[in-house]
Amino acid sequence: MTGGERMAITPQALQGPPNSLPAMRPLRSRMQPDLRSPLCLTALEPQNINWQATSNRQAHHTDTFSSQELILRRGQSFNFSLSLNRSLGNGESLGFIVSTGPYPSESAGTKAVFPLSNWTSGGGWSAQLVSKQDNILTITISSPVSAPVGWYTLSTQISSWGRDFTLKLGMFVLLFNPWLPEDVVFMSNHAEREEYVQEDAGIIYVGNMNRIGMVGWNFGQFEQGILNICLSILDHSLNFRRDPAADVARRNDPKYVGRVLSAMINGNDDNGVISGNWSGNYTGGLDPRNWNGSVEILKEWKKSGFRPVRYGQCWVFAGTLNTVLRCFGIPSRVVTNFNSAHDTDRSLSVDVYYDPYGRPIDKGSDSVWNFHVWNEGWFVRTDLDPSYNGWQVLDATPQERSQGVFQCGPASVAAIREGDVNLDFDMPFVFAEVNADRITWIYDVYNNTQKRNSSDTHSIGRYISTKAVGSNSRMDITEKYKYPEGSRQERQVFEKALGRLQPHRSFGATSARHLAGEEREPSILGKFKVTGILEVGREVNMALLLKNLTSDMKTVTVNMTAWTIIYNGTLVHEVWKDSITIALDPKEEIQHPVKITYAQYEKYLKADNMIRTTAVCQVSDEAEVLVERDIILDNPSLTLEVLEQARVRKPVNIQMLFSNPLDEPVKDCVLMVEGSGLLPGSVRIDVPTLRPKERSRVRFEILPTRSGTKQLLADFSCNKFPAIKTMLSIDVAE
Repeated sequence: MTGGERMAITPQALQGPPNSLPAMRPLRSRMQPDLRSPLCLTALEPQNINWQATSNRQAHHTDTFSSQELILRRGQSFNFSLSLNRSLGNGESLGFIVSTGPYPSESAGTKAVFPLSNWTSGGGWSAQLVSKQDNILTITISSPVSAPVGWYTLSTQISSWGRDFTLKLGMFVLLFNPWLPEDVVFMSNHAEREEYVQEDAGIIYVGNMNRIGMVGWNFGQFEQGILNICLSILDHSLNFRRDPAADVARRNDPKYVGRVLSAMINGNDDNGVISGNWSGNYTGGLDPRNWNGSVEILKEWKKSGFRPVRYGQCWVFAGTLNTVLRCFGIPSRVVTNFNSAHDTDRSLSVDVYYDPYGRPIDKGSDSVWNFHVWNEGWFVRTDLDPSYNGWQVLDATPQERSQGVFQCGPASVAAIREGDVNLDFDMPFVFAEVNADRITWIYDVYNNTQKRNSSDTHSIGRYISTKAVGSNSRMDITEKYKYPEGSRQERQVFEKALGRLQPHRSFGATSARHLAGEEREPSILGKFKVTGILEVGREVNMALLLKNLTSDMKTVTVNMTAWTIIYNGTLVHEVWKDSITIALDPKEEIQHPVKITYAQYEKYLKADNMIRTTAVCQVSDEAEVLVERDIILDNPSLTLEVLEQARVRKPVNIQMLFSNPLDEPVKDCVLMVEGSGLLPGSVRIDVPTLRPKERSRVRFEILPTRSGTKQLLADFSCNKFPAIKTMLSIDVAE
């Protein structure tokens, strides 16, 4: 073996009991000394290494990871002991090299060379000799708080009697350190840090502003293999492919890492993790509602040779991005915005179109989603004023391109509240999501004319929600994103934002807040009211309430329609329509019943269970009044019961109960169950066909591997109900 060769110690030295090196052959000097010299027989050599993985991982808050690698946090020291074949002699020295990425360099901060000394130098990488007992050295290595995250190789440089050689000792993973005040991701509040870094299950809010629902989500960032998959996401990014050295060097910055991940979690540009689909047709993949968490998605992405997993919608992208952020040590949470605007032209207004018969028209590129889900990551904005530190919006759902790629953020929540839309990144888009104006138009396709119907300055950005710290209750964080609707500050912020995006407009010219005053006051008032139980399989019963606001007689022509929709406003199918003419006496109020049968909507209802009802009310030659309401039908309930006390490494019986509420059989029934710390992966159970009104009882086993409160998630699907969700908290004893 020539002096230029390196002897590698494989990562398996870390993954098994991390305390022994492979047998070593003698290493020749680069200087090629005389082989007959007695010095060669006693060359200094490491014999074995003890990584002290258990104590290091506990100290670095990484002991919850299922994998056996040495996982460390930056800016914090770790210890290991190195056994040599003999004591260090005079004129002999030990040094170390750490490196990350394919082209490590000291100038880029991806490589460091440092000696073993008796003290720790501040700031950079350093190695300190803690103790020496015979031939065993105990060494502490410290990393800088600004080190890039990722896989590192640790090698030792031995200089012995004129012979220099380098030997690879092993590998470790370095993560962000939210426990360390000097790290830009530091989170001082213990309960928040436990929630936003260590919690591996959560809740995502869905539905609409009138009916906020929730689904459980298994983040599973500590599950076997997930850390390696998360790190490989970075190595598949466009940035890494274009310039690996620069990309790896920039992984020290959560702002950069978060932006790369927002691009990589969707598969639009880069063979990222998830392929989005809002068509209602999910052939060739899974209905987005059927996923219970990120673990199966990430494993599937790796298993498929890194091809996008089909299919996802916004909460799937957000749940998966949350897993990766927490895995890397960036505190993060999932946030839902109800009545979320998708503004494509930076006008801070969204245009919504209907025809004179009340049918929604897919015209223009703007839209309003019943809800939209994104993430917030917690870190310092080193590129901005300190007032913009803290929560930053990151959105992996592919909506608009940013710098040529479907990525979004980080956008400072504090900056959104103040209307500072001139700052990086994607501020105008996120500001509009929570604070755009909604302008409704009646478009006549035959005459190719459109009339402005109404403008609404209050409805966008409602009930912005996230799971509360330490409990399953909903926390409303709307005031973090904007001043109260209708307040003077909120209007000033909106005008400030609009002025920054459209500096040449005349002040107030395009804002719906000003145009609203130009519209004629309506002579009638209308709204839809639910009068029955909203359940899949039942008739939908509502009433259209109409009130004459004037002292004159009014004749009203009403065109009504109902469509099944997907939560982002995508129209599926018209399921009902009706036209009536009503005479209203002065100040009179009437209720007109609306009935939509199960037979009318059953074929066209998607997993969102959403129906949009619309009425265009024409009062003689006055402007139309548009009334609309989105309703959500409840699924039948799915119940999970734990049948005995749950203990670590003891099988536990769980029972699922489901009753078919329909007057017809349900078939192709599948129950999918998962839960971190409760099951090694996802479990699929085929459930027999259920006769009309029949009750099903299914038992299955789980095997808890960790104590504490764990979340079991279930999804039941069949030919009549595409996705019924439930979750169960299980307290696991030691």
